[in-house]
Amino acid sequence: MTNHYDGLETRSASARAAALTVALPHAIARAQRSAAYHDLLHDVDAAGVVDLEVLSHLPVTRKSELIRLQAEAPPLGGFNVTPLCDLARVFSSPGPIHEAQAEGTDPWRFARALHATGLRRGMLLHNCFAYHFTPAGFMLDFGARALGCPVFPAGPGNTEAQARAAAHLRPVCYAGTPEYLKAILEAGDALGLDLSSLRLGHVTGGAYLPALRSFYADRGLTVLQSYGTADLGLIAYESEAREGLIVDEAVVVEIVRPGTGDPVPEGEVGEVLVTLLDSPDPLIRFATGDLSAILPGQSPCGRTNARIRGWMGRADQATKVRGLFVRPEQVAEVMRAHPGLGRARLVVGSAEGKDTMVLRVETPVRDAALVESLAKSLQGITRLRGEVRLEEPGALPNDGKVIEDTRAG
Repeated sequence: MTNHYDGLETRSASARAAALTVALPHAIARAQRSAAYHDLLHDVDAAGVVDLEVLSHLPVTRKSELIRLQAEAPPLGGFNVTPLCDLARVFSSPGPIHEAQAEGTDPWRFARALHATGLRRGMLLHNCFAYHFTPAGFMLDFGARALGCPVFPAGPGNTEAQARAAAHLRPVCYAGTPEYLKAILEAGDALGLDLSSLRLGHVTGGAYLPALRSFYADRGLTVLQSYGTADLGLIAYESEAREGLIVDEAVVVEIVRPGTGDPVPEGEVGEVLVTLLDSPDPLIRFATGDLSAILPGQSPCGRTNARIRGWMGRADQATKVRGLFVRPEQVAEVMRAHPGLGRARLVVGSAEGKDTMVLRVETPVRDAALVESLAKSLQGITRLRGEVRLEEPGALPNDGKVIEDTRAG
């Protein structure tokens, strides 16, 4: 068990499911105590939400709702169960959207991710995430402290000073964006500094590209990534197996068709929804706006929770066509009007200087009446005319796109 943070990571499927039947109703009931979820989930029987199938019928909470309600009822829009006087901090992220930090040892649960990276008691963490406005710096700081690790709160920027500080303080682990560690190491090289104490890195907040992985590996560093948001904290993290990101033990992740709350099959790319199970202020089916997919099987590292492929792009694919916005939700509405069909993709293009729309729909059926009916639904819902093409099942790429804009620029 030395490689695992706790026994939760290696639970059997039956033990995990049994725990969920207790945790989910508790999370729903607690959320309903907030003003926002009292309205959003007013007709939900919390005691009956015992598994993913039941959860999938609950409404989706979107960031746009948080922004709107926080503007109407500042600062937190009624999503907090914890009274403002009992919160430790309140942050402000772009949007603007505001996040509350409750009291606690590791409120964003990053200790688990840092432990998987290799951080252990007494190791110094060089933390290059910002400590102002947004919570990223505190997320990693609290996680390290929960492991018994001291933290150098470096924050971002001033790369030469970062390198000199690292040469003097001899940290074992870096935390920050994927590319900034490379900048620090290269600054150290240019200054002739010894940065060999840095053996580990935990990165998030940006794309961790293969070229960067190779750069760190060539220098003998173990640099692993995690996926989280300011609203939710840790969602999933990488282990030494480097085969996908393992879902945190205190959240439920669903992958749904963008613009809907409808779960997609394992392996299909869709939008990431997250439900917080163990939080003073739960979020229920919170839409991250990010694309990913569930990986089959379990991680070779022995952790048994579900895995996702990591960040695969943005799910918000709204685009303007002939002066009107077309959104994934509208494509989903078209498809709901014609049950039994497969995946769909609205391709927006241009011909002779005019915007065009083609709705591609997977179905083994070849029926002119279906084409006409789909075209009618598309026009009725979007208020725009478009062509319909029926495709063979599996013809559309598995990339999570519901709207594809092929126009130049």
